[in-house]
Amino acid sequence: MDNTLVIVTGPTASGKTDLAINIAREIGSDIVSADSRQIYMGLPIGTAAPTAEQLASVKHHFIGTLPLDAYYSAAEYEADVMRLLPELWKKSDIAVMCGGSMMYIDAVTRGIDELPTISTRIRDEVKSMFERGGNELLINTLRRIDPAYLERADLHNSRRLIHAIEITMEAGQPCSSLLTGKARKRDFNIVKIAIDYEREQLFDRINRRTDAMIAAGLEDEARAVYHLRHLNSLNTVGYKEMFAMMDGIMERDTAIARIAKNTRVYAKKQLLWLSKDPSVIRLSPGEDIARRALDAIYASISSR
Repeated sequence: MDNTLVIVTGPTASGKTDLAINIAREIGSDIVSADSRQIYMGLPIGTAAPTAEQLASVKHHFIGTLPLDAYYSAAEYEADVMRLLPELWKKSDIAVMCGGSMMYIDAVTRGIDELPTISTRIRDEVKSMFERGGNELLINTLRRIDPAYLERADLHNSRRLIHAIEITMEAGQPCSSLLTGKARKRDFNIVKIAIDYEREQLFDRINRRTDAMIAAGLEDEARAVYHLRHLNSLNTVGYKEMFAMMDGIMERDTAIARIAKNTRVYAKKQLLWLSKDPSVIRLSPGEDIARRALDAIYASISSR
């Protein structure tokens, strides 16, 4: 059998972790996490990281491995995963990846453009820029140094804006000129699977998971890292709202409701990304989903 990477992906709260574990246990594979926040230490509740029991049932990679102040990019993730996969294929012809971070998955399946490594000096300079003027200053800076990137940028995604400025400053040329979008051919099979919940069902799962996170101690987890709230690793749903509550900007009930709302917004973005990829095998939820997933995986491999 040719080497195959099975990617269990989909929107947040759709049950990816349980499905990936069931698949990995059946085929004797490790799991490669494709989650840009679960990779950081100390955030298990807010990032919905696998539980200790789940981690014990199947070996996971890229879960809780980086300190919160570490710089990490999709390009570095691509390189790390591409080094890891040959080792995993010695154990099984099929390796399992699980996550919903679109840039990470695209980096592994399509490759990522060659971009410069950002120096500490540039990173600190752009970070200071954001702290002084927020998104407005980032947007004005890109309007001056890379207007082409700004035309298609998500103006509310400060992390992406920051990285585009960092790349432009480090490379000495516009970030947009370095983004070719050309896919690299991989020498392994790729099978993508997602659990296809109706939107109302998915949103209900998100709401219930938000409540479960609060009950599990998300507030205490956020309070423990509050002094590091300026870090990019904490610029994410769940922590931003908790920090706003701690800053006195939001009431507690408002912050919790906002976490659920912003998670639903993020899920919509993930669903849009999935809708553009016809190769994804969509499975309806149900008790026999792991068996149906395995059948779909083997059928996809045998047809190639």
